[in-house]
Amino acid sequence: MIKNYLINNSHKHASKWLVLAIDVAITIFNFFLAYVIRFGITLNVDTSNLMYQMPVVAVLATLSFLLIGSYKGVVRHTGMRDAYNLFLAVTVLISLTGFLMVSSRLSLMPELLNIPVSIICVHYLLNIITLTTSRLIFKYCFYYVKSKLGETSRILIYGAGDSGLITLAAITNDSNRSLSVVGFVDDNNQKIGKTINGIKVYSSKSLNQTFINKNNIKEIVVSIPHISKKRLSEISDELLKLSVKVKIIPAVNDWIDGKLKVSQIKEIQIEDLLERAPINMNNQNIKEELRDKVIMITGAAGSIGSEIVRQASFYSYKNLILVDQAESPLYDLQQELISKGVTNFTPIVADIRDHQRMEMIFEKFRPNMVFHAAAYKHVPLMESNPCEAIKINVLGTRKLADLSSEYGVDKFVFVSTDKAVNPTNVMGATKRVAEMYIKCLHRTSKTKFITTRFGNVLGSNGSVIPLFKKQIQKGGPLTVTHKNVTRFFMTIPEASQLVIEAGTMGNGGEIFIFDMGESVKIFDLAKKMIRLSGLQYPNDIDIKITGLRPGEKLYEELLADTENTLPTYHKKIMISKHDDDDCAMVKDKIDDLCIMNLLNQDHQIVGKLKEIVPEYISNNSTFESIDKINKETATKKQHVLA
Repeated sequence: MIKNYLINNSHKHASKWLVLAIDVAITIFNFFLAYVIRFGITLNVDTSNLMYQMPVVAVLATLSFLLIGSYKGVVRHTGMRDAYNLFLAVTVLISLTGFLMVSSRLSLMPELLNIPVSIICVHYLLNIITLTTSRLIFKYCFYYVKSKLGETSRILIYGAGDSGLITLAAITNDSNRSLSVVGFVDDNNQKIGKTINGIKVYSSKSLNQTFINKNNIKEIVVSIPHISKKRLSEISDELLKLSVKVKIIPAVNDWIDGKLKVSQIKEIQIEDLLERAPINMNNQNIKEELRDKVIMITGAAGSIGSEIVRQASFYSYKNLILVDQAESPLYDLQQELISKGVTNFTPIVADIRDHQRMEMIFEKFRPNMVFHAAAYKHVPLMESNPCEAIKINVLGTRKLADLSSEYGVDKFVFVSTDKAVNPTNVMGATKRVAEMYIKCLHRTSKTKFITTRFGNVLGSNGSVIPLFKKQIQKGGPLTVTHKNVTRFFMTIPEASQLVIEAGTMGNGGEIFIFDMGESVKIFDLAKKMIRLSGLQYPNDIDIKITGLRPGEKLYEELLADTENTLPTYHKKIMISKHDDDDCAMVKDKIDDLCIMNLLNQDHQIVGKLKEIVPEYISNNSTFESIDKINKETATKKQHVLA
């Protein structure tokens, strides 16, 4: 019965007027007790003065508490601020009683109000002690009863520093969940074995399944500020071997109004463990670049495009032109922006291949900047549909670039991919052709054409992370194409920041490359995601090797064999220095490619792609036969020349 009462009423607080009444009652009792201490238990003094003074002290105490507002604090959450308010209220009270004493001695008040100085001092000390103690007793009794009788989740906090103490306070003060902190865990030998706020600090080496079972631990919260991805990954690997949930506090900058809330403590995600530091951008430069500009974003409803929209919406632009052929996702983005109070944007359903439609948009809105994120990007699908890949990735990009140049766009930022480097598939080759075209167009145009190139994006449509999550929900197995396949990863916000920053720092003609750190082994990524789900590999969920898909390679590159890099003012962003192409020849070949594409002859089209991009060598694809023919032809030519 008590248990149910606690669960059902733990969110309710005592009335502030009840708290005020109790505080006043304690103050009156303390005044009586001060007389007892001063004159003895028999009160060897005229008690008529006491009886006259007590109602007056009650009135003065009420005024003091009302003035300071000490009764307004939630008692179960009593902290230093509440204790300070009580101290102020009691100090106001002693000042008022002192004023009465002085006034009565000066015959300004009745003689009966002449309270002895010793009584005032004792009363002051008693009030400070008893009022504060009563708050703390109630607070700890409440949590003790709640932890004993309520359904409590027992927690360890990994990190016994300031952040750990803040986490403890957030957990202790939360009334929505029954949480009990059993102990701290720390690697600092000077802290191990000691107690913090009555809670013992344990060594990380003592964490094992026996310890977890013995103390009935359900969750471990990692509370270490500025922890590196590598260190967090190491800690999580050890903790995930235990039968507990592993959670993490957000970065300090993400705390609500500078305070940590229990609702912000989330289960650790695979994004938290990628061993690379996030990129920090120069917001001031971006602010000046986007000020009063009409910004057009293609593929605006996609993963990268929509995040570019979100980030750009924080700046003082003139208008956002959101172009996408996907109606429903564009509608969702429209509603999201409206809900955030963003009004100066124009959503347009359009296909970038439709020249007349796109020309009308350029004519009407006259964009100053274009962020081109629209593309077909799924490698196996594009390997089976090369004509469509060329229509969007090459022809669509060419149309947009030509219109940008014709209508005097200041900057055109093209979103490319690491798969354009030494491509082994149609998708990567088409993106490489697009890179080549806009770089050549830059030489003859006043528009500054800029390319950004980066790896896989976490959480984007078709990325491996959402796929693994779905497979885990279904009970597995997780599918990995090859045990040794590796990929670079970055988050959607980071990728979008890179694109916007490139538009800021670019002078035209550059290919900006992001230092993405170490590549990630997909097989290891799958095992980590299984552990993060509270399951074990291979006992609970297995991993199935399916073989490389058409056009897929074991590892991705950010630079081609013929490229090197130049630094920028940002240490994480570099510029690719590519060998100059014969632009006249490149444009002629691209024109031929677009004409040939009308015939829908896959092998002829891919053969032309390989002619434009000589480093394009197919892998695990039906188009490997073209490479074989090209190699034989080259060998025969060498023999003839010899």
